[in-house]
Amino acid sequence: MSVSLTESAARQIQKQLAKRGQGIGLKLGVRKSGCSGYAYALDYADQLAENDVIFEGFGVKVIVGADDLPLVDGIELDYRREGINEAFQFNNPNVTGTCGCGESFSVQ
Repeated sequence: MSVSLTESAARQIQKQLAKRGQGIGLKLGVRKSGCSGYAYALDYADQLAENDVIFEGFGVKVIVGADDLPLVDGIELDYRREGINEAFQFNNPNVTGTCGCGESFSVQ
């Protein structure tokens, strides 16, 4: 099982945690949503739950709950700026389809 992040994503996470003033890392999860089935959920992690799995890259921790891990195994979290837009991008090899608006995804 693996979750990785780009240097750009790590810098953004570090910046957000510093601005917030606390937190041990970024919590990556999924929730049922949209027409395709699932949507990504990002939040700050202030503590670890019993079933959390920690991945580290570029000095940043990404925390994933064990229940969500099969849906995000192998994902690369990136952070991109395109013109005036900037956002996290999810490069997930498990995705088999997305909805037209790009908000939700499906897996087999």
